Amino acid sequence: MAENDQDNKQEMTKFLIMMIASIVIMLIVSIVINYVVVENIITQKLSTLQLNTEELSEEDADSDEVQKGIIVDLGDFILNLCDENAKKYLKVNVAIEVTKKDTDFPKEEAKGGGGHGHGEAAPAADPLAAIQAEMNQYKPAIRDAVITNLSSKTSAELSTAAGKELSKEQITNDINSILGGEREVLRVSFGQFIIQ
Repeated sequence: MAENDQDNKQEMTKFLIMMIASIVIMLIVSIVINYVVVENIITQKLSTLQLNTEELSEEDADSDEVQKGIIVDLGDFILNLCDENAKKYLKVNVAIEVTKKDTDFPKEEAKGGGGHGHGEAAPAADPLAAIQAEMNQYKPAIRDAVITNLSSKTSAELSTAAGKELSKEQITNDINSILGGEREVLRVSFGQFIIQ
């Protein structure tokens, strides 16, 4: 019987050693597989992230240049708001900033370098005056769009920053449809904004 116990102990020891060896081998294989998979995934994600970052930085470089346009003052507006309980009035000064065209500011041509010319070249027309004259043809329709938009609002809507921004966005869309692609509104600005 003693031999039987000793054989059982040896078999148990062999079995435990085999189990421990199997577990260690499975852990090592699992760690290696996880390492390879994670390394590949991380490498792919990092390269994708790096490409996206490069694209964004290129776009940011382009968008960092704030587009500056031409300011057109639409003047003061005094209008009724659409409050039901009490009559509320809005006094607001509105200006819009519209895009420039390539033809707005022509480069100055070299002045005549002829040898015997005693007269000077005629002064070039003021490009801003020409732009203002162009915008004056749209001014009645633009003013009407501003009046229609703002007078359809309540004082509560226009008292919040979000309400003002929504009105600016709507006015921008309305004016862009009036301009028909000739120019585009970059910004609408309220210089004075009083609700009474």
